[in-house]
Amino acid sequence: MHKATIFEAKTNLSKLVERALNGEDVLITSGRERKPVVRLVPVQPVTGNRRLGFLKGRGRIGPEFFDPLPEDELRLWNGEGQ
Repeated sequence: MHKATIFEAKTNLSKLVERALNGEDVLITSGRERKPVVRLVPVQPVTGNRRLGFLKGRGRIGPEFFDPLPEDELRLWNGEGQ
């Protein structure tokens, strides 16, 4: 496990990120006692079998979707009244 003070982390952030990405534990410490405050870890990529377009053709938007809003509703969207 690699330990670095906050000052060292500010100075060498890219190196510490590289170490974390390579699987090494990086601990950032604070104060004279070097109290651990943050652990630097990589973000795990989203895994799974996600498929784009799996809902294609299962819904529809009718032509009324594009109709103008009624005046009272339009005023509410514009922040006028309640």
